[in-house]
Amino acid sequence: MDSKDTQCTLCDEWKEKLKTLDIAFQPIIHINTGKLYGVEALLRNFKDIGCDSIFEVFDTVHKNNLLYCFDLALRRKAFKKFLKLTNFENLKLFYNLDNRLFEMPDFTSGNTSNILKEMDIKQENICFEISERHEIADNFGMEKILQHYKNSSFCIAIDDFGVGYAGYKLLFDATPDIIKIDRYFLQNIEKDTKKKLMVKSITHLAIKLGIKVIAEGVETEAEYLTCKEIGCHLVQGYFVQKPTLDIDELKPKYEHIIQLVKEDKRSKKGGNILKYIEHIEPIKSKSSMQKVIEYFKKKNTSSMVPVIDNNNEPVGIFYESQIKEYIYSPYGMSILLNENSQKSKLKNYISKCPSADVRSDITTIIELYSNNAESNGIIITQNTHYLGFLSASNIIKIMHEENLIAARDQNPLTKMPGNRVVEKKISDLSSHKQYILCYFDLDNFKAYNDKYGFRNGDRIIQLFADILQKHLSSEFFKGHIGGDDFFVSSKFYKDELEELQNVMTIFVNQAKSFYSQDDREKGYILSTDREGVKKQFPLLSVSAAILFVNFAKVSEYTNHINNILSLQKKVAKHSKDKISISYLL
Repeated sequence: MDSKDTQCTLCDEWKEKLKTLDIAFQPIIHINTGKLYGVEALLRNFKDIGCDSIFEVFDTVHKNNLLYCFDLALRRKAFKKFLKLTNFENLKLFYNLDNRLFEMPDFTSGNTSNILKEMDIKQENICFEISERHEIADNFGMEKILQHYKNSSFCIAIDDFGVGYAGYKLLFDATPDIIKIDRYFLQNIEKDTKKKLMVKSITHLAIKLGIKVIAEGVETEAEYLTCKEIGCHLVQGYFVQKPTLDIDELKPKYEHIIQLVKEDKRSKKGGNILKYIEHIEPIKSKSSMQKVIEYFKKKNTSSMVPVIDNNNEPVGIFYESQIKEYIYSPYGMSILLNENSQKSKLKNYISKCPSADVRSDITTIIELYSNNAESNGIIITQNTHYLGFLSASNIIKIMHEENLIAARDQNPLTKMPGNRVVEKKISDLSSHKQYILCYFDLDNFKAYNDKYGFRNGDRIIQLFADILQKHLSSEFFKGHIGGDDFFVSSKFYKDELEELQNVMTIFVNQAKSFYSQDDREKGYILSTDREGVKKQFPLLSVSAAILFVNFAKVSEYTNHINNILSLQKKVAKHSKDKISISYLL
């Protein structure tokens, strides 16, 4: 039943308070391009009406049975401000719903649609956020709330995903359009293997179900890059921009993100997937079955077609095989073309399909496909809009190419990136940020190798490689130059030096177990030096030549960085703590 919101009257006191309250917008952007996707509406000036928090505002109106009326008036306010945004027709407004709305005695359906028609805003421009943080009364569970708005063709997002009560059950029962991963899982994610694993698991499952993923509350460059690498579609947080009351402060694209994407792209290995994308003409999700049948008649070599919504965003895949039995049966065609029949509704046939942005790391695309055995491929998007289809056979070709590249460029013993990749990594450094570069060289390795043999020497090399992989965060590039020489680099934040020192300590302690008990107790071995002289050699340790360098100096000293680090290695070997630090700032 449709009802005009004018039937819901807000008392004079709250009408006045509503005038004091304002709406701030925080941008939500495409993670791979930095372009604006939408804005979240956030309540401000609540302290000016005597409330300590946003929650207190809603608790108060709920207590007075005014929640529904207040929220409808607040929606109007938010929608009105949204209309002032440049290009609002191509943006989404994310509006938070209080779950208790549906417990209100004056709740009726259809009011939002009426307001949108009155303001000439398309339903596709609105996304309702439902938080997982609060439990809802049993008589109207979150699944029903989701279904209520989905039935009205609204976009639905689950806010604070992962910290609430329903979790994965919601994905199964209601399948929202968007999930927003809570800040709890994203804080320092680049240094937390467990968080990274959980966010990757959530993201890849959502993608397989056709759900977009927003990394919410991203505050640092490292968090942003990790979420991008995992495959999140969109990003929101202070690192992009803080919420603002002034809509003129919002930007169509965020240059610091665009620059970061360019730098990150230069540092990634892998080829271009554009040549493998098939540009299959899609159909709209609201197309009639007659149109679908005509599509396959025209394109008789196709067995499937991507389905998109009115915003050109992918919904899933339609397979011709799903209707073949009707087409070739006596009455099947009549059933399909009968608009009153459920069999005539295209939405009932759409299969979910994983999707990835064309700028996604190839490793992410391969992993998405590998984790979805039933898929015939992946839909490729650009700024969340449909671009084309990457078939299973083409993904396999890409995998083959990647394996050949990896085999050519990696060290045969440790399988780490080899000398050629290390050299390229140094020459590709490019940022306003400061970098930390480090050459590791194992001390007394030749003496150990001569006494214990090449096989045990290889075991020592592998030990150090494993320690690097396990104990240095994912922010570090890790390479094996050859022999007992290793290279690592990272954008410098604050804990990287401590991580390098930790690696050195762990290696010294673990390397002792590769000696005989007698040699461990003595603390040295007898072996010959490079001149053939027999002498005592201390147990294995590692030296580190560390160089701090910023972008301004990289271009000037690219050809000299290796020489500087080589000289510093000699200094490190004779220093007490086995570390030599130099600066190019």
